[in-house]
Amino acid sequence: MKRPQHWVKRLAVVGGVAVLSAGCAVHARYYDPVYSDYHVWGPPEAAYYNRWLVETHHPHMEYRRLRPEEQRSYWTWRHQQGDRH
Repeated sequence: MKRPQHWVKRLAVVGGVAVLSAGCAVHARYYDPVYSDYHVWGPPEAAYYNRWLVETHHPHMEYRRLRPEEQRSYWTWRHQQGDRH
């Protein structure tokens, strides 16, 4: 007969993995006031953003730290790139 502690440990490991896995799936969502829509910020959007930084000669900084007029500039550029999401 197995001891109850064995099942408690197993349940804790499974629960911990589930919590960690769910945390990886969370992405930020940003509102685009120029086009009145939302964008999920994940790896594909980050790649576009980094490309925009290089093409426009902006210093690297997190999107959320940009001034509102720079954010609008990014979304205007982004909508001109074809694959919007």
